Amino acid sequence: MTQVLGSILSLWRYPVKSMTGEELNTVDVGDRGLQGDRAYALIDSADGKVASAKNPRKWPQLFDCRAELADVAQAGVKTPVRITLPDGSVVNSEQPGISQVFSKVLKREVRLSALPDVQTATAEEYWPDMEGLDHRDTVTDFGLPEGTFFDCAFVHLLTTATLNRLRDLYPQGRFEVRRFRPNIVVESANGEKEFVENAWIGKQLAIGNTVRLAITGPCARCVMTTLPQGDLPQDNGILRTAAQHNKAHVGVYASVLQGGQICRGDAVRLE
Repeated sequence: MTQVLGSILSLWRYPVKSMTGEELNTVDVGDRGLQGDRAYALIDSADGKVASAKNPRKWPQLFDCRAELADVAQAGVKTPVRITLPDGSVVNSEQPGISQVFSKVLKREVRLSALPDVQTATAEEYWPDMEGLDHRDTVTDFGLPEGTFFDCAFVHLLTTATLNRLRDLYPQGRFEVRRFRPNIVVESANGEKEFVENAWIGKQLAIGNTVRLAITGPCARCVMTTLPQGDLPQDNGILRTAAQHNKAHVGVYASVLQGGQICRGDAVRLE
């Protein structure tokens, strides 16, 4: 039987990998998730690796840049992106010398790349010295899914139930959506304060009239959740709380079984 889990509270897209993104009222979902999500990345000219806030010592200013698409995203079409830099100035992916602009901001030589330019990509992740993580105080490499700038899966869902549970466990921490960079935030139907997404793994969700997702696994969290963003402070307790109480998992990953359009307020159902 179909079970109503809640409704879409907010939708988020991150057009440039590891930059802050944009909140949406409605968006098309295709085989690779929300149209325009992770469409671009910065590539380190020295080693060819993708710039990622997962290694904040190397890329400390990525979160100070905000990206939004300059036009409606379409499948298979390269859509320009606007980026607001740390000083408040706005640049466009199509303008001459854009890679030099980012090289100056990030103090490393980089180039802005779109998906058609890349087949396989590698990035780096710093693991803080924290109990419950797979590694401690080291940097590891990881491969991205072929032909994409995603870390793992194409869609990331998070519920208000999980955020509320984490807030109860660590009241002094600010468990805000932007720390976790989900695509779809689900407002839980019954006001729970539990890690309810854990029970979705291996099942299918229906969203709105057409979209169907397969929940493929938990979303393992990393140092990015602890980093400052705007008025959010640095806080290692955010990740430590998730590690102690839910194996460092916050939210779940999904693949797309059937695409379509989703909107804020759409019902989310377990099928």
